[in-house]
Amino acid sequence: MKGYHVAVVGATGAVGQQMLHTLEERNFPIEKLTLLSSERSAGKKIKFKGLEYTVEKAEPAKFDGVQIALFSAGGSVSKELAPEAAKRGAIVVDNTSAFRMDPNVPLVVPEVNESDLKDHNGIIANPNCSTIQMVVALEPIRQKFGLSKIIVSTYQAVSGAGAAAIDELESQSQAILNKEEFTPGILPVKGDKKHYQIAFNAIPQIDKFEDNGFTFEELKMINETKKIMHAPDLQVAATCVRLPVVTGHSESVYIEIEDENVNVQDIKALLQDAPGVVLQDKPEEQLYPMPAYCVGLNDVFVGRIRQDLDNKKGFHLWVVSDNLLKGAAWNSVQIAESLVEIGIVK
Repeated sequence: MKGYHVAVVGATGAVGQQMLHTLEERNFPIEKLTLLSSERSAGKKIKFKGLEYTVEKAEPAKFDGVQIALFSAGGSVSKELAPEAAKRGAIVVDNTSAFRMDPNVPLVVPEVNESDLKDHNGIIANPNCSTIQMVVALEPIRQKFGLSKIIVSTYQAVSGAGAAAIDELESQSQAILNKEEFTPGILPVKGDKKHYQIAFNAIPQIDKFEDNGFTFEELKMINETKKIMHAPDLQVAATCVRLPVVTGHSESVYIEIEDENVNVQDIKALLQDAPGVVLQDKPEEQLYPMPAYCVGLNDVFVGRIRQDLDNKKGFHLWVVSDNLLKGAAWNSVQIAESLVEIGIVK
């Protein structure tokens, strides 16, 4: 198989490291690997497939000859450098929110809308982690039974807010157990006015609030879902909560379908064979998905499927996935694999 020149931007970060691990695990055909980061992290050494690479400062000229560039270094870096990479012939897979709602940029989850990759103009957006796992679970249902409404409540891990948030959870937990004082400094949003304890707590804010009372994270889920599913009239509402869990997002999802002759077994049978989905739904055995047991796994786990007691078209699902893998690194590498399989990257 032909090898490709691949660049990873943000190679020293948590998602960048997961991207490299996933590329290696999947044996993605790489002929040349370029690792890029901020000036602060440039010069660090990273091993990949037994070879040592030196991380270089990300700048436009570094993308000369690159065919696939995986970006996970923050929105400002993507806005500055992704167009430069595309101008030099690379296909960018961007893991930030910088281009997700750009009408000229496809927003792709391969299990859901792989064909949208054909309409790229050099940049492809990787959706928000919470959106990805939800649409993987719901798209098979939408395709077969129709879908009119989604109401989702998320229970998101602190790793979604970066390494500093993980450190804060660990240090606060230790301080509370030791009956020591501490001052929160990261969550819910580092740049917002107030910060709250995350250890032994639940914070109903992820990202900043907009004028309509929804947070930016909630609006991302709403708008991205409609774009990915090509369903602008779909009713979507979201409430996003941060929990003291290191890795693995969980979601309680209520949906209303259009077909009134569907039961729980119909949905279970459909999801049993759905791409990227693992059905874990045996309440009699207390079998259901949990974040502690999805870490390091690429799939989306679905369980607790119930028909609503008051609306025969309403169903409830519990959806769990590793936010650093399917929610970020794995979906990005999947997109790269699709680009090769479809023949979009030469």
